Amino acid sequence: QVQLVESGGGLVQAGGSLRLACVVSGSIFSINTMAWYRQALGKQREWVASITSGGSTNYVDSVKGRFTISRDNAKNTVYLQMSSLNPEDTAVYYCAAWYGGSATWGQGTQVTVSS
Repeated sequence: QVQLVESGGGLVQAGGSLRLACVVSGSIFSINTMAWYRQALGKQREWVASITSGGSTNYVDSVKGRFTISRDNAKNTVYLQMSSLNPEDTAVYYCAAWYGGSATWGQGTQVTVSS
């Protein structure tokens, strides 16, 4: 079993930055990929970024060049550094751990970007 706890969300003005963190516990050796998703009010959840156990990263086009996903294995933590935020980035951000075709999700953290 894997457990995830996100933190770091909040209210920020357009153009600002935030760093989200996702602390991972449990059977972390079984995790293939860690990812961040987001869900804006009234919209479907969308994938934002992912990082594999080998360190490869991928991003949705809308955040490329603005967001960076990284991991600190010593702290069992995955980060999402977000910069140049705009109101369209407002959403609940979720951390997910993928292993064996299944996923575990965190509880989510709200990010609100004011114009």
